[in-house]
Amino acid sequence: MKRFLQVFSLMILSAFIANAQITEKKSLTLEGARQVIAAAKDYAKKNNAPGGVIAVVDEGGNLVALERLDGTFSAGANISIGKAKTAVMFKRPTKFFEDVIKNGRTAMVALPDFTPLQGGVPITVDGQVVGGVGVSGAASAQQDEELAIAGANFLSNQKTSAVTFFDAQTVNTAFDKGAVLIGDDKGENYQVHASRREKSGLVEVHELDTDIIYVLEGTAMIVTGGKSLESKQTAPNEFRGTSVDGGETRQLKKGDVLIIPKGTPHWFKEVGGTFLYYVVKVR
Repeated sequence: MKRFLQVFSLMILSAFIANAQITEKKSLTLEGARQVIAAAKDYAKKNNAPGGVIAVVDEGGNLVALERLDGTFSAGANISIGKAKTAVMFKRPTKFFEDVIKNGRTAMVALPDFTPLQGGVPITVDGQVVGGVGVSGAASAQQDEELAIAGANFLSNQKTSAVTFFDAQTVNTAFDKGAVLIGDDKGENYQVHASRREKSGLVEVHELDTDIIYVLEGTAMIVTGGKSLESKQTAPNEFRGTSVDGGETRQLKKGDVLIIPKGTPHWFKEVGGTFLYYVVKVR
């Protein structure tokens, strides 16, 4: 067990060294945006707020989700999106800019894609701005902002843990069928697979992922490098081929570690019985 922990730690360390230029970054998912809208709607209901449009954008200002409540004027959608974009671009509530302009700095209205109207706030998670929420069409500008704050605070108050634990039964079940342990929601820059093979497979090329393989059980012959033949795209940034022209052949056995850089063809050409291995994918 001690040797396994040492090797597995080396795998993780190697992955992060290879990707040292990439920092961990939190992203706003569609589900997260829907939760922001739900929290804002819940606040509106509890406070008898009239209709409104609630827009949520990601950190780049791209619209992720929008909901228009009954009775809201038609221009509310564009205004709420503008508020959300302004909040995330400048990482400040839009009320700040409305107050600045009221105090005489009217030149700010000339900024492109700028909506300096109260009701937009950034969404922050663990100190990172991951998006913005804008509300338009409530009873007042102040109430627009109250709804936006209620939505943003829902995500901001969610606590994330740096520790993830899987008990032995969960891990064994994952290996029984070959499954992703963590990272399959695409919101992470890594994945951990409990992988299982009982026969050879197709040639794989991952344009974005570096694979770090640690063998737990069994043997397999793997070919890395060369040229993937009859390669076809099967998913975004993922390609599969039938065989490899050239490349380097290795026999993998229990305890071996293999790091396959992104873009490198790799092919499990032969598998001896049941072959179990961890794969850490780092993007």
